[in-house]
Amino acid sequence: MTLGSSVMYVVSVVLPAVQAEFGVARADASLPYTLLMVGFGIGGLLMGRLSDRHGARRVVWIGSVGLGAGYLLAAQSQSLWGFALAHGLLLGLAGSSATFGPLVADTSLWFVRRRGIAVAICASGNYLAGAIWPPLVQQAIETVGWRQAYQGLGLACLLLMPLLAQGLRLRAPLAPAQGLPPARPQPGAAALPTAAGGAGQRTEARDPARPFGLKVATAQGLLCVAGVACCVAMAMPQVHIVAYCGDLGYGAASGAQMLSLMLACGIVSRLLSGWVCDHIGGLRTLLLGSILQGLALLLFLPFDGLVSLFVISALFGLFQGGIVPSYAIIVREHFAPQEAGTRVGAVLMCTLFGMALGGWMSGKVFDLTGSYQAAFVNGLAWNALNLAIAFFLWRRVSGRLGSAVATDAAVQVGR
Repeated sequence: MTLGSSVMYVVSVVLPAVQAEFGVARADASLPYTLLMVGFGIGGLLMGRLSDRHGARRVVWIGSVGLGAGYLLAAQSQSLWGFALAHGLLLGLAGSSATFGPLVADTSLWFVRRRGIAVAICASGNYLAGAIWPPLVQQAIETVGWRQAYQGLGLACLLLMPLLAQGLRLRAPLAPAQGLPPARPQPGAAALPTAAGGAGQRTEARDPARPFGLKVATAQGLLCVAGVACCVAMAMPQVHIVAYCGDLGYGAASGAQMLSLMLACGIVSRLLSGWVCDHIGGLRTLLLGSILQGLALLLFLPFDGLVSLFVISALFGLFQGGIVPSYAIIVREHFAPQEAGTRVGAVLMCTLFGMALGGWMSGKVFDLTGSYQAAFVNGLAWNALNLAIAFFLWRRVSGRLGSAVATDAAVQVGR
């Protein structure tokens, strides 16, 4: 996971060097990241199906070839478009997409009692990549250049990932049991609070045929829009913090260190988010994370000192790490269980498209205004859209729960 996710954070570190070498605008220099995220999202669906049929080990083998070839070809590119296509088609579509979704899904099949924390630890390998690779690659860029750094990463993926994949079994032992239908509640049994739903929520308040009291397609669409919006906001610091520090005169090395700190704190946030979801539910976790992410983005506007940026970067990592996993929890809580895989995949694909759009959009706003201040404001606007959708869904759930409680109370009084 950590090696396979390296490109998601390395491309942000090389952005200033690539922009300078090819002589392009900031928005154009963000194109490789945009195509990478698009390829990652589409590839995640394809690799997930391959993993279901052939096992995670073979899919990781495919990913090692895609990543290795992508890094090596990108290192030889003579134009921005060649560099960008290597990221979209090889590093994204055939590379890193083979590690994140398939490994998380495979991990979930091996655990029952501790499945939540097991999946959280596996998914944290993605953020661990962000903590490890940016400073190492920045040092390599300053020492030997970005092309040589990419060549080294390509060889590492080709040589190490197949060896690491040997530790994976072709089939998880629990896979045949996943198709079993969930147990049905006994007629007349009292509805009890559930760990997945959080405190105060009841299983009776949820109807998988009408999640949040809406049509299934409407509910799915709102979650997808919210996923795009939250990650457009999230992309601004993650994609452009290195370039932002360079513009402020702090140097790309300081930006790479901030990115590593941000994602290291994201590891802590991601691990804690599972515990929080167990206690307050996915929607409340999404609301909390969205509010805190907006606060962190707001802090970037008045404070641009070096120490301040390090502190805000750490806060941003701590605040936003649980947002994306909370969407998966929401789907599991409110949609039919047999459709969870498809619907979780669709929402997560939208979050990746949001990261792609946000990376390009922030660069475009910078080109138009000459400053990242407007890009932070743009991120705040998208975060507000995500927050509004989350609040709307939470109010609908709360309203339906209140009606159910009132009905139960009236029945008890009538008895």
